[in-house]
Amino acid sequence: MNLDDLRRNRNLLFWALHTLGWSAYLITQYVGALLYEKPASYIKVVLAAAVSGFLLSAPLRYAYRWLWGRRPPVIIAGALLAAWLTALAWRAVINYSYGVFVGDWMEGEPWYGIFTGALSSTYLLACWSGLYFGIKYYETLQQQREAALEASALAQEAQVKMLRYQLNPHFLFNTLNAISTLILDGQGKVANQAVGQLSEFLRHTLDQDPMKKVTLRQELAALDLYLGIEKLRFGDRLRLEFDIEDLANQALVPSLILQPMVENALKHAIAPREEGGRLRIEAHAGERVLKLVVQDDGPGLAVGVNLGEGRGVGFRNTRERLAVLYGEHQKLAVRFARPGLRIEIELPFERPVQP
Repeated sequence: MNLDDLRRNRNLLFWALHTLGWSAYLITQYVGALLYEKPASYIKVVLAAAVSGFLLSAPLRYAYRWLWGRRPPVIIAGALLAAWLTALAWRAVINYSYGVFVGDWMEGEPWYGIFTGALSSTYLLACWSGLYFGIKYYETLQQQREAALEASALAQEAQVKMLRYQLNPHFLFNTLNAISTLILDGQGKVANQAVGQLSEFLRHTLDQDPMKKVTLRQELAALDLYLGIEKLRFGDRLRLEFDIEDLANQALVPSLILQPMVENALKHAIAPREEGGRLRIEAHAGERVLKLVVQDDGPGLAVGVNLGEGRGVGFRNTRERLAVLYGEHQKLAVRFARPGLRIEIELPFERPVQP
């Protein structure tokens, strides 16, 4: 059993620490007896004190459970009272052990002497109580922190999935609209091919977990399925260029992170122009940063549109996904390419974990 298992099992953790504490008491008292050259019979008193202390202090745990969660003055007063009552019982056992093992050392001791002797025992049990409440408080904080982290992770996962799934209907609508246009133009054969490739692309996207990162090579393979559909639609009007470094292919990226950027470029830079246009995709890897680029040679942003506002659902969702997944360790920028726009994504460079 490792330390994590011990920490999660609170009952086992209590008895382990309880046993360790009273064992330390026994050892220190035994060493003290040897240093002060106490008689051998005194060792029996030390053993009786350790065993009785172990047994009598254990029920304090249940009293303190009842006190836990109440106001601090009530906890302090209740803990001191419980420690004092336990110390009285413990001192009675110790005094009895002295009488049995050491001799008539208590002759002349007044009856109320037990209360005086109980003061030092109360101090020891008060320290035991302080440790109990301190460890319990620390464990409670740890549980609250873990619960908060788990809740945050679940919320983050839900948000990322929502953003990813919001893209799918948006993409599906655009693609079906394009297939409908092909049918109306009398290009039934091409439309049929597009439907087949759409089916393959959707099968791929549904198999991908939105929280799971994929290598850029896998991301580009999925993007190729999407571009295959668009190639049927645009034909020679769509000219593709790729500049992908070998090292960048090994980097991990969120699944389908490029498709919304490409879709926006096709919609705003390629489709409106009779001559079509050029779409360029780049990927460059540094020691710590992966840079992805989607660039078109279209008309760019319309007059009055601020740089960085993006072009619809795809851009906005991509920005939000990156913010959720990477926080401040990412950047999404839109720049004028003259002609066209250049969308740059910077992410931390991550490699797949080797099994």
